[in-house]
Parts: sequence; structure tokens; C-alpha cells
Amino acid sequence: MQLQVMNSPFNQEQVELLNNLLPTLTESQKVWLTGYLTASQVTLASGTPEVSTAVVSTQNNVQSISKDVTILFGSQTGNSQRLSESTAKKLEEQGFKVTVSSMSDFKPNNLKKVENLLIVVSTHGEGEPPDNAISFHEFLHGRRAPKLADLRFSVLSLGDSSYEFFCQTGKEFDQRLEELGGTRIYSRVDCDLDYDEPAAEWIGGVIEGLSDVKQDGDSVTVPGTSPQANDTTYSRTNPFKAEVLENLNLNGRGSNKETRHLELSLEGSGITYEPGDSLGVYPENDPALVDLILKELNFDSTIDVTVNKQGDVRSLKDALSSYFEITVLTKPLLEQVAKLSSNKELQDLLSPGNEAKAKEYLNGRDLLDLIRDFGPVGETAQDFISVLRKMPARLYSIASSIAANPDEVHLTIGAVRYESNGRERNGVCSILCAERLQPGDTLPIYIQQNPNFKLPANPDTPIIMVGPGTGIAPFRSFMQEREEMEAQGKSWLFFGDQHFVTDFLYQTEWQKLVKDGVLTKMDVAFSRDTAEKVYVQNRMLEHSKELFGWLEEGAFLYICGDEKQMAHDVHKTLIEIIEKEGGMPKEKAEQYVANMQQQKRYQRDVY
Repeated sequence: MQLQVMNSPFNQEQVELLNNLLPTLTESQKVWLTGYLTASQVTLASGTPEVSTAVVSTQNNVQSISKDVTILFGSQTGNSQRLSESTAKKLEEQGFKVTVSSMSDFKPNNLKKVENLLIVVSTHGEGEPPDNAISFHEFLHGRRAPKLADLRFSVLSLGDSSYEFFCQTGKEFDQRLEELGGTRIYSRVDCDLDYDEPAAEWIGGVIEGLSDVKQDGDSVTVPGTSPQANDTTYSRTNPFKAEVLENLNLNGRGSNKETRHLELSLEGSGITYEPGDSLGVYPENDPALVDLILKELNFDSTIDVTVNKQGDVRSLKDALSSYFEITVLTKPLLEQVAKLSSNKELQDLLSPGNEAKAKEYLNGRDLLDLIRDFGPVGETAQDFISVLRKMPARLYSIASSIAANPDEVHLTIGAVRYESNGRERNGVCSILCAERLQPGDTLPIYIQQNPNFKLPANPDTPIIMVGPGTGIAPFRSFMQEREEMEAQGKSWLFFGDQHFVTDFLYQTEWQKLVKDGVLTKMDVAFSRDTAEKVYVQNRMLEHSKELFGWLEEGAFLYICGDEKQMAHDVHKTLIEIIEKEGGMPKEKAEQYVANMQQQKRYQRDVY
């Protein structure tokens, strides 16, 4: 915006000078100038020398800026922790003193002492905090939360826009800190699954906001914009193409399920991992679905489109095959398509009062449905792909120990097939593995470290593992590792599936581990083999006294598998067992479990 002589108290020469100067100022310089002019007015009113007072005022302002920063993370799979640590590193490079802590390890009463607070948190399940953020979240939203008038804060929220309560936990933290009197250093940033660019923007904004007053010539380094220092370091943004060594079906003939056991080579990659970590896999979309979409779009499949802000160019077919997500619909996608479409039905679906209908439409439909129902979408292929979300990697719990399988990583993947809205649907990565992936092919992969799902540091510590279905994967890794370590700690596995004959995954391996004394106990539940369905939580109840005894001895308890039902039921059963065998009221049993979580003796890898 240009100043004009007619609407300002300045003459022509002054206006020209200001119009030349103002566009060149950084935000920090504008803040400094505002403070300087304010100080000038105070000085003139008091009759003291203008320049010296302004300098003193500015110097005092600089001296009052705290260089201490606390970063609290709430993380289920480790993304928030990694981003917190990288943020800390960038801040330390700018001269800040940084403390990084899991929310579960932070003493809430110390919050009043914090001046600069950064929150990095994911949203789990249906808008819930991750396990290690629950207690802090409850404290902050409770009556004992302190007033935080002196607090400066900023929130980075991680989520998945295909869920209704996208980034809900981060939004709640951001709103609550404001309610308690805090002032934002930088506005909250909500990240979808492809979080690198928005997270880098947030870190840069936080550094600028924390720096507050800078000298001329100072600059802020925005993380993530510099080229990778070492192109041979494989990561989420630079995956390794791992050769497929084995691809086997673990289920027997006649099973309702298909569970693939994949063995991938890491030879020459330098990649390593720990039991409890996950493997990120970048799949390709089903070629048949891609062809159907291209047919509906009526665009030339060979036309070039730009797929990202970096300017990478691919053919439309290649972009739909290996870059963009085409099997999941989100409300943001519907809203973006509505801007490109004149379809009245779509406009009505998104109108106020139709939220429930929109949610119902999103469930079980994909991009092909959207195009058929509300197309055409955009006048050009570039218009169309501009609204699509980058295809996220699929994460799978690693089913092997690298100590037992050097230069290899194993996965246990359940094939996903279902019918919805009159069409057969397939899981993107699982059906790639089940139907199209052969030994000798390659998969782009990376290691996703999970510091929240780890074996006890002391190998003599007892462990209890609950993993029905493909939830068995990390416990195969745990037991391989413990066998290699010759660990002496007791171990107990609860496994469940549909049928003993066809669905006992890795049966011979478990039987050998029990026979050799590596696995102390194993209890199984096959729900379809009896008139009354029996699940892992039923087996836990049957052995409640012994299970509580193990907990009292200091055992770690792990759960892996379905989050919506199994993990909820097992958690409820655990509280019942402690309540019964510990002879304590429910509230005390819940506190017992909360203490286990605090001590990292109760860990979950659920999805």
C-alpha cells in the first residue's frame, strides 16, 4: 500500500521517502520502529532527551527478551518428537537455550515458569491426544490450569485431513493457551500427512517471532529449504528402493484373510532400525483404477502436469499412478473441487446444515466416485491435479530384528479388500503387495523410528505382548531381538485371529520360541472356532491373577493392532483386572494404568 500526500500529514518529499523505505523493512524492523516512535512520544512528554531515552528503551526491550524456549511434544508414532528435536536444533543455532520434553515427562506445575512455549502434537483416533499427551491435556483443560499472562506460545499440529477431527488436539491446545492468557509467537499451523513444507514454514515463523528485535543485516534461516547435505542418507524425503526377497501368504487355504509376509533387502543402504520401529512404504496406485479415472476425465494421459511447488513435472498418468492420493476423499478436497465445479448437487452437499450428509458421502468413496458424481473437475488437467493431496506413505510395524536378519527388514501386511457403494475396493499398498509385487521388484521405503514403542532397557524385565492379527508383527521383532541378546526376562504373548488352522500367523516360529524357552507363555484366541466368540481380552481375564502378578513385578505391557475396537477393549480389560486383583476402586485402577504410562511400562502401537 502506497502513502498519498492527500491522506497523510506528510509533504510530497516525506511521502516519497517513506514509500521507498517501508517496502524494504522486515517485520522485525517494523516492530523496532514502532517501539522507537512510541518511546519518542513518551520522551517528548517527559522532557528528557529523545535519542538517549529511545536507545535505553530499546536496549531494555532487547534485554527483556527471554532466550529460554521449552518445546513439549505429544507423539504416538514419533513424528512430533522428531520435529521437536529438529526445531530445537534450529533454535539453538540462533542462540536460544532449548528444553525438549515429552508432555508425559513434563511437570505441569512448572508451566508458570515457562516464558516461551512451543507445542508440537499429533491427533490420534477420533480427535484424541496421543498417549503421552493425555495427562498434560487433561491438566491444561482442568480447573488447576494456571493463568499464563506472561506466556508466549505457538502450536504445530499434525493430523490427517481424511479424519473428521483433523488436528483437533493441536487446535484444543492452541485455544486453551489463549484462554489462559498466553500470546501467540506465531499462528498455529495444521499439517496434513505431507507435513515437511508447512512444518518448515512454522519453524521459520517461530524463529522470527522469538527473535523479536534484530539488528540490520540479521537473517532467519528457514529449515527445510537447504539442499540435503548427504544424498545417500535415506529418509522419508529420500526413500531407499529395497529389493523384494520374499513375498509369502501366511494364511492357510480356505482362510477369509490374506496376510503377506514380505522380506526386503537393505543391502548397501546403511539403514538400521530397532524393534518397535515402523517401515514407511511409498506404493503405487492400482493401474486399473488410474485408467478408469483417466477415462472419466477425458484428458490426454500423456500431457505434462506440475505436481508440486518445486516445479516437478510428470505425465498425468504417472502423477495419478505414483504421486497423488486417489482412494481417499476428504472434506478439504470436496471444498476445492466445488470451486472448480458448477455442479449444484455438490454445492448443496457442502452447504450449512448438510455436514452429516457430507460426512456420509466421504465414507467409502474415492476420486473416481467424485468425478462420476460431480464432474467435470476443472477445465485443464493442471486444474484437476492442483486440488489433489500427495499420496502419503503407508506405515507398517517392522516384524524383524536386524540383529537376527542383517541387511533385511520384514513386514506383515493384511490385504484389504471390501465392497462399498456398489464397487469393489482395494487397499493401495496391501493389494500392491498381494497381487502385483514379485521377488526382484523394488519398493521405496524409509525407517520411521518410534521411541514410544520400545523394549525395556533392562533385558531382565518381564514383558507382556497383546497383538491379534497383523498386530503380531512388532512382537516377532521383539522376540527375535531378545533371542539374539539372550535376554533372561520373562515374556508372555496374547495372540488372536479367526481360525486356528488357517490364521495362526507364524505358528511354527512361536512354538519353537516356547519350546526353546525364549517365549515364556503364549495364550491364543481364535474367535470363529467356537460358538461363543473369544478374543485376546477374554484370555487376559482368564489369567487375571497371574497377569496382575507380572505387572506388580514391573512387567512392561504392549498392545499392537486395531485402535478403534481391540485396543479400546484391551485397555478396558486391563483396568478391570487391576481393579479386581489389586482390590482397588476403578479410579485407583485407572491411576495405576496412568502411572504405568508415565513410567513407559504401558506402550501402544495402534492404528
